[in-house]
Amino acid sequence: MAVEEVQSGSESVVAESSAVAAETTDAADTAGTLTVRRYPVAPGYRLNVRSGPGTNYRLIKVLPYGAVVPINCQKPGEWISGPYGTSNLWDNIANGQFVSDAYVNTGSNGYVTIRCS
Repeated sequence: MAVEEVQSGSESVVAESSAVAAETTDAADTAGTLTVRRYPVAPGYRLNVRSGPGTNYRLIKVLPYGAVVPINCQKPGEWISGPYGTSNLWDNIANGQFVSDAYVNTGSNGYVTIRCS
């Protein structure tokens, strides 16, 4: 079992409210309008964004404290332990950008959207 490297700070971070977890944004596609739900990253963590579903993939960037991310699709990958349990699910937050679901408050231990192809 591997642990994703994240940066945790000692300063206080205000926890995201459930209203933020339910925040939505509209994204257009060729079939019409899709609603993409956004989810908060665990309070007190700056989460690594990788180019694929595992810590062996290239680090693209680090999300700031209090980040809220869209989940476009999810795919299995490396098992990671985080504040929301141990999971092999990785969330696609943008084209070619993945974060471990163990650090994202989805309210579920399983898939919350479609699987990535």
